[in-house]
Amino acid sequence: MLGIDVTKDPQGVREHIGLAGQYAAVDENLTGHENLRMVGRLTHLDRATARLRADELLERFDLVDAAHRPVSTYSGGMRRRLDLAAALIGQPQVLFLDEPTTGLDPRSRLAMWDVIRSQVREGNTLLLTTQYLEEADELADEIVVVDHGKIIARGTSDELKAQVGGERIEVVVHDRNQLSEAAGVIAANGSASLDEHTKRLTIAADGGAQQLVDVVRSLGDAGVALDDVALRRPTLDDVFLALTGHAAEELSGEEAT
Repeated sequence: MLGIDVTKDPQGVREHIGLAGQYAAVDENLTGHENLRMVGRLTHLDRATARLRADELLERFDLVDAAHRPVSTYSGGMRRRLDLAAALIGQPQVLFLDEPTTGLDPRSRLAMWDVIRSQVREGNTLLLTTQYLEEADELADEIVVVDHGKIIARGTSDELKAQVGGERIEVVVHDRNQLSEAAGVIAANGSASLDEHTKRLTIAADGGAQQLVDVVRSLGDAGVALDDVALRRPTLDDVFLALTGHAAEELSGEEAT
């Protein structure tokens, strides 16, 4: 790693990496500033440098107002930001993030995404594990798909999505009793897959928007009422389902990407 032999010089490797685990590893009895100073000293920074780095990171992660409050008073999102700040105090070149947004509310998750993007812009290398495939789509330059401990695919988001085809048309039928009729009508525009639970029919959209218009018109002429209709690209969830036969959320704690 970084030209250093991991087996011959493990300590040399540790000096260049940082880790933020799945759960925030912060001391609730200390303040945010004290937590960062403590980690700085543990990474062999002198007192003055540890204090300076703590000040810098508290400002970067928008924790200045809470810097001298006990961490026990922090929200979940604040703790995650403080934990990531602690991982960065030694200015590592490679940062490992293990499901950094698990348990965060949507606003805190978006804030964490911004922090992660800023680290990449500054030239740091990040290795991120997540079960949220939308997160991988938003943040990753390269994605490795893991199922039951084995790598089953790798590539960019676009490369992986290309494996399951291009755009697709989805329609949600209003009356479940009309599903078979709707499937027959749509069959004239291409082979359709059916999800009876959601009353959703999906077909490949080789003809783009014009094909969507044709499908909706055909269903309307047949008297099939719709609750929803959409033209969309495949998602990484579609990729994972196509590759494994099950959704990423069914892994029960295993890493998806």
